[in-house]
Amino acid sequence: MPRKLTVTPESWPIAGTFTISRGAKTEAHVVVASVTDGDFCGRGECVPYARYGESVESVTAAIASTAGDVADGLDRKTLQNLLPAGAARNALDCALIDLEAQRAGVSAGALLGLPPPKPCVTAYTISLGSPETMAKAAEAAADRPLLKVKLGGAGDPARIRAVREAAPLATLIVDANEAWRPDTIEENLEACAAARVALVEQPLPADDDALLATLPHTVPICADESVHGVATLAPLVGRYDAVNLKLDKTGGLTAALAVAEEATRLGFALMVGCMVSTSLSIAPALLLAQQARFVDLDGALLLARDRPDGLRYDRSLLHPATFGAWK
Repeated sequence: MPRKLTVTPESWPIAGTFTISRGAKTEAHVVVASVTDGDFCGRGECVPYARYGESVESVTAAIASTAGDVADGLDRKTLQNLLPAGAARNALDCALIDLEAQRAGVSAGALLGLPPPKPCVTAYTISLGSPETMAKAAEAAADRPLLKVKLGGAGDPARIRAVREAAPLATLIVDANEAWRPDTIEENLEACAAARVALVEQPLPADDDALLATLPHTVPICADESVHGVATLAPLVGRYDAVNLKLDKTGGLTAALAVAEEATRLGFALMVGCMVSTSLSIAPALLLAQQARFVDLDGALLLARDRPDGLRYDRSLLHPATFGAWK
């Protein structure tokens, strides 16, 4: 019997509202790819992102278009050229890893030549809001060792000061999501330095970040929207100190491992991030996170509920999966 591909869009409620510079949402919309082969079923999940021209409909269609290839025995190497980097390829790549590892009777990490995953500390996100609202959220999370603060442009120095006062002991990283501009970036970086921020993510638009090559980095700067595949790394040298790897950007764990290797060779520190998603998206990223300086895998922690077989979070300590081949 040939292998069978199933593609399923799903919506998961978020606990409250998740807000960044591009807007707010109360649901996480994901797409799950399942590849069944006899008694085995590999699963992968992705999050379509409008910033990259993706929608649930387009990603679902892209994955579904590979049904014939999957039935004919599509492997991960061929997949890299069949679909472009992005959410669709991520879901299918992870499903194929899961299936391949299950059939071989090994963990996904062992299949990929990686050491067994260990628990790691993940950042916890403080959504964008007024300084008062963000301070209240930071105070409630002040016992967490690592907080990721969403910023949005005007008023950001006040926001970061308010969060630091509310969480004096936490390590802070901030994410501007491309919202700063050349005339505000120095003031914002000074505010971050004063607040002892450890890392600033993507302060300028990805297509307008040349200033970072000449601007003093009073706080280390991390590329997010500016980095996707291996070919995008070299132009970032001198502009950024770190890169944030997300499986939905690289197009799966197979590609992400190659990007991580090249980024390390070029001297970048690694951060591993995620979208707001269920544990099925987070589990593969946890394998990549073992080599990262900063881990931001709280996507499932931000949901009102997770999958029944979801990952275990002890506050900010994220434990390896116990489902599929990801354990």
